Amino acid sequence: MSGHMDEDKPKVIAVMGPTAVGKTWLVSQLTKDLGGEIVNADSVQIYRFMDIGTAKPTMADRAEVAHHLVDLVDPDQDFDASRYSQLAREVIASLARQDKPAIVVGGTGLYLKAIFHGLFPGAPSDPLVRQRLRREAEKKGGVELYQRLQRIDPTTAQRVHPHDLFRIIRALEVWECSGQPISALQSDHDFKDRPFLPLKIGLRRPRPELYERIDRRVEEMMAQGLLEEVRGLLSRGYGPNLKSMQALGYRHMVQHLINGVDITEAVRTMKRDTRRYAKRQMTWFRRDREINWFHPRQMEDIVRLAGRFLGGLNRGDN
Repeated sequence: MSGHMDEDKPKVIAVMGPTAVGKTWLVSQLTKDLGGEIVNADSVQIYRFMDIGTAKPTMADRAEVAHHLVDLVDPDQDFDASRYSQLAREVIASLARQDKPAIVVGGTGLYLKAIFHGLFPGAPSDPLVRQRLRREAEKKGGVELYQRLQRIDPTTAQRVHPHDLFRIIRALEVWECSGQPISALQSDHDFKDRPFLPLKIGLRRPRPELYERIDRRVEEMMAQGLLEEVRGLLSRGYGPNLKSMQALGYRHMVQHLINGVDITEAVRTMKRDTRRYAKRQMTWFRRDREINWFHPRQMEDIVRLAGRFLGGLNRGDN
């Protein structure tokens, strides 16, 4: 039954993967083949004046294909995943009404999750219950609490490490406050809040290849004038403690400009931190079983899969 219901939902293609893997190039090829418009899912490209360090699509790219949700807010304005989800869903629904495929692209896992699954609004909580459970854990140890969780919510117990006291206590707190296991609340939410039918395409490269691309991209950003871009942001009054200025690259240039860190050292730590970020992104994406993984060079396979998914595009499909 849910299969028929899903068929009525707007179809969306999502291209995701770690930083510097090659998403931008692939998506520009994909839109040439499939038509459609691009919806940004990168949490730093939403900021105006932050172009080089975010590898934002150029004005030429944007003239060729419409890019949505880029340059939405100034660097000192508040913006979060729930606001993003609301705007992205409106754009995708509007494109669906025009029969245009929406191609979502980005590496911010939380933004992608917000589009396709919504944000879990949060189960009931009670600080007094939480404190009591913490005291209990200190007295009796975490094992007893974990065993209790196995009895009342075996699904969550399977997902949680027996030593992960924070999540064990949270699950028991939800049970005590609502009389329902947190896993039931989450799956209920997931089922209700899936407004689109997505085809998720994940891009990955062998780690040495990806890391080499990251290092090269950092060098390119420096050559394009990242340092001047950050100097300009600071002179406009965007302070170093803003959330936007804590982004990769920006905080490293701030270290040099304000704290006097040697530029060579700032670039070295930018490369290192970007590699670490890419590793965290891959850990996040690997948890999503719906992702179809490809090397960016498998362009033809990706176009074929996307064409079949959208229906009626049979190029190369004989």
